[in-house]
Amino acid sequence: MIRARNLSKSFGELQVLKGIDLDITEKEIVSIVGASGAGKSTLLQILGTIDKATSGKVYINDIEVNKLGDKALARFRNKYIGFVFQFHHLLPEFTALENICIPAFIAGTSKSKAMEEARRLLHYFNLADRAGHKPAELSGGEAQRVAVARALINKPAVVLADEPSGNLDSNSSAELHQLFFKLRDELGQTFIIVTHNQELAHMADRKLTIHDGLLQNQ
Repeated sequence: MIRARNLSKSFGELQVLKGIDLDITEKEIVSIVGASGAGKSTLLQILGTIDKATSGKVYINDIEVNKLGDKALARFRNKYIGFVFQFHHLLPEFTALENICIPAFIAGTSKSKAMEEARRLLHYFNLADRAGHKPAELSGGEAQRVAVARALINKPAVVLADEPSGNLDSNSSAELHQLFFKLRDELGQTFIIVTHNQELAHMADRKLTIHDGLLQNQ
């Protein structure tokens, strides 16, 4: 599903990524670990088309995303990629239901269809009774599950998660980790997860380590 070839990324004189090759298959859960500042989030952002590599190529579903223009890339990202971050980044003025719908609205989905899918996801995540609640009225675990639902509403090919449980207590973290595997088994999602949580890292199908700008343990 995802192929990265000879990815390098520099910030001025600092070379963070030094020629990374990576292959990720459909329905695979891959964790990426490494010391702070090793380039984990940089790699995830490049794979997610949020950032661009200094050199190298990224293919998603056999499409070379490097060659897409800005508008085409934005459409591609909205359709094929879901994002989950350490902080849920829900818009405070909107309800849980409305927050989940936003990527679908951006994709041009009708309001009725977007709402229907958002309600289905809320039910799936056992959050149906929180549909009308705003983020401030949700627990940390609930808000993060809403964020995961938002990432899934357009049925993306891959979900990229950057420290998804880093802001949660141990119980909420464990629930979120189990949820990722449930989603993979039931909905066929592919996950790439950057994490410092060793329990989550070891649960993955593969654990990759970034060290000195290169991937290990492939």
